Amino acid sequence: MTATAEHPAGLPRAAAPAGEPLLRLRGLTKRFGPVQALAGVDLDIPAGQVTALVGDNGAGKSVLIKCVAGIHAPDAGEFSWQGKPVRIRSPRESAALGIETVYQDLALCDNLDIVQNMFLGREQLRYGRLDEDRMESAAKETLRSLGVTTVTSVRQPVGSLSGGQRQAVAIAKAVLWHSKLVIMDEPTAALGIQQTEVVLGLVRRMAERGLGVVVVSHNMNDVFDVADRIAVLYLGRLAGVFTTRELTKETVVELMTAGRSDRIRTNGVLS
Repeated sequence: MTATAEHPAGLPRAAAPAGEPLLRLRGLTKRFGPVQALAGVDLDIPAGQVTALVGDNGAGKSVLIKCVAGIHAPDAGEFSWQGKPVRIRSPRESAALGIETVYQDLALCDNLDIVQNMFLGREQLRYGRLDEDRMESAAKETLRSLGVTTVTSVRQPVGSLSGGQRQAVAIAKAVLWHSKLVIMDEPTAALGIQQTEVVLGLVRRMAERGLGVVVVSHNMNDVFDVADRIAVLYLGRLAGVFTTRELTKETVVELMTAGRSDRIRTNGVLS
């Protein structure tokens, strides 16, 4: 179901046909002049799991998520969404599928309150006027469904919130509109220990409710705490996709810096 301004949701469940990933990338390639940012990346993103996307600086992580978000058009490659071929040529098309991306800067307006931020650009109207009661109710329900208890009022200006609370609002905004896949870029960057635990808890709750979640992170402790699967990029290529229990932090670092590890006995690529 495509999200519209008439149909916000608390925390929807995502589903793909049996045996099909929520999102499938095949041969994703992107070049910026002489720089090969992505080179034939094949990656499956399942529903109901957290996939960590890791790699050294310049490995292609940001380019990959921006291709999925519709910001960059790949030079080659194919997307399949819930088993059907699709084209993603703009952020609007990505969002219409049910893909929401939470960037590191969160894209929140400090001078607006939580409700206004969550409905920014998707305001609900009644008789030609803003339906404040309906938007406020939907914002409260979404935060409640995610287990967010640290926000005392949805009418607080976002500028008054802590880093963890701001991240919670950005996550709630992402899942409000029947999202099926949420991509998060460094969600715990610059957060303290307690705030990090809260955000990682939100990430797990999204996956437990059936959403696909992709987390881009340099923090190996966070990756091993929250991820079901780890996809490693090396110089624009996929070094492998592994279940978290197959790897150690040291092995992930080897894959990130050398593209291979002698400690891994399987090829690590999951179908």
